[in-house]
Amino acid sequence: MTPPPARRRRTGTAGQAPAHNLLRRGAVRRSQMITTYGVGSLVAVDHESFVVSGLDGAAEHWNPDESPRIYERRLARLLGVQHFRLPPASDDNSKDGVRVRRFPIMHSCPECNELRRHRDFTPPPGRSVCGTCEADLVPSRFVIACEAGHLDEFPYWHWVHRATGAGATTAGQCGGTLKLRSSGRSSSLRSILVSCTCGVPEVSMEGSFRKSALKDLGLRCRGTRPWLGTSVPAQSCGLSPRTLQRGSSAVWQPVLKSALSIPPWSDGRADPLAEHWDELRKLSSREEVEMCLKFAFKGESPVPVDEVMAFLDAEREEDPTGDEPPTFDRRDHALRNKEYERLRAGNDERERSRDEQFICETPLGDPTVLHPLGVTGPMLVKKLREVRALKAFTRLADPDSPTEGREAALSASELTWLPAMEVRGEGVFLRLDADRLDAWSRATAVAARAERIRTAHMRVMEQRATDPSRVPPSPATPRMVLLHTLAHVLINEWSLDAGYPAAALRERLYADDNMAGVLVYTATSDSAGSLGGLVAQGEPDRLARTIRSAVRRAEWCSSDPLCVEAEASGTGGTNLAACHACVMLPETSCEHNNVLLDRALLVGTPDDPDVGFFANI
Repeated sequence: MTPPPARRRRTGTAGQAPAHNLLRRGAVRRSQMITTYGVGSLVAVDHESFVVSGLDGAAEHWNPDESPRIYERRLARLLGVQHFRLPPASDDNSKDGVRVRRFPIMHSCPECNELRRHRDFTPPPGRSVCGTCEADLVPSRFVIACEAGHLDEFPYWHWVHRATGAGATTAGQCGGTLKLRSSGRSSSLRSILVSCTCGVPEVSMEGSFRKSALKDLGLRCRGTRPWLGTSVPAQSCGLSPRTLQRGSSAVWQPVLKSALSIPPWSDGRADPLAEHWDELRKLSSREEVEMCLKFAFKGESPVPVDEVMAFLDAEREEDPTGDEPPTFDRRDHALRNKEYERLRAGNDERERSRDEQFICETPLGDPTVLHPLGVTGPMLVKKLREVRALKAFTRLADPDSPTEGREAALSASELTWLPAMEVRGEGVFLRLDADRLDAWSRATAVAARAERIRTAHMRVMEQRATDPSRVPPSPATPRMVLLHTLAHVLINEWSLDAGYPAAALRERLYADDNMAGVLVYTATSDSAGSLGGLVAQGEPDRLARTIRSAVRRAEWCSSDPLCVEAEASGTGGTNLAACHACVMLPETSCEHNNVLLDRALLVGTPDDPDVGFFANI
């Protein structure tokens, strides 16, 4: 066959390479690029499957108009970046967007039953069909992954040849062609049959999901990261991979970090300084700051020097105190502590500018009606902005894994930005009476129930950790479990009264020795999050009725008495009296993946009613 003539590279009008006009494979919502289909996840488009590419080079090929920058200094400082970017929102005229790569590579043809790499079927350009049968190819239903975040093809050749004792070095050298078919007898793995034309016996996929199935074949993780492309070398790993369904939620879990925009950062006046904070933080005097600003902006600064000094003072207030090194957890705790102080204090009309994105007011009603309930300090958050950034992702384990070594990076190189989304809405903030809470927490029965949850949670974290000796302490204290469960029952109650479904509401907990607060707010990424239906529920009279109704509703569960008398429930026993029939929420609403819950700490148990904080009502 005569080779085709050499192709001359086309250039634009200015002699430059033309903009990419890549084949469009589908569309997802912008917010899903953070929560569901982020970097490293698998996306099914029609009958094809792709992995979302890493962020190397995305700063150049993401259109600034379709992927604008967003700023939240407190969160950027926590994550060590300068700014964030919204994932591109494209239309039919867009030249680029979020890029994907075909994965898995192994496909099967439903007509000839051959199981090959996609390109070995010689499909026509831009189509995913068998070159012989012209039937739509089916991506492999199975992939393998390890807890370090690596992702790879399922080793079909090793699986079908395991009885022959062939080692990993002889993979694919039998000269045969793999075939995949279904017997049709059932929908189980036993009916999915793999064979090879070299003559080895046909085997089913039954047993491939066992934890040690691939380890028994002598296979270890190869450290492949297909979302970063073939030019990035594989990492040294050696962990035992696990077989997963391509569409399983265990294949990809996001690691999200978020922060509320609070004064003085909530009016956007500090945004022009985003790329200069590292230099400004090193300076102490006003003269040095003024000189730095003149050099950075080549003239007059868009932000007055007095305001810059106020920003630096506000930032230093969030520095972790003490002699211990400023770890990520300590910086995150300092961030929450500052939000708690601002939610308690609020901001009156004199402090607001036209661009203010945080409005928090004291309700007009008499808050003393809440005192018999042990609730104090309600605040109406009439306007708020939250930025949620995708920091990394995990596979197999939950994203709240205690060690960062299991987090898979979004790029092969260091980034000065991360993908993020903005949430604008409203909320209600309330606190629990500190004296009553301390007295309740010291009760022997209360401490014993919380200790059971804490022990189970520590055990789960140690099992997931690469170094069990470095696992941080579990946050499962009586105060934490109580606040978490209270937030869940309030969300369930307000989903009936406020006009929002439970999945559109979200909790934000403030729980340690000096904090005891709950913020419930709308979690939508559009204007529907600020219709006023939730903030109206924060008036003291209405809030008191809501708490009483929520507690009464929590007294009974359709799974009782099994639920309330459970010795352990949830993942690894990290819950007690909690199930999907009473206090569990959609995953979009809960900060802690529906763990650290116990309804009994709200209402008590039949044997010991006094263990409940709200037992008196």
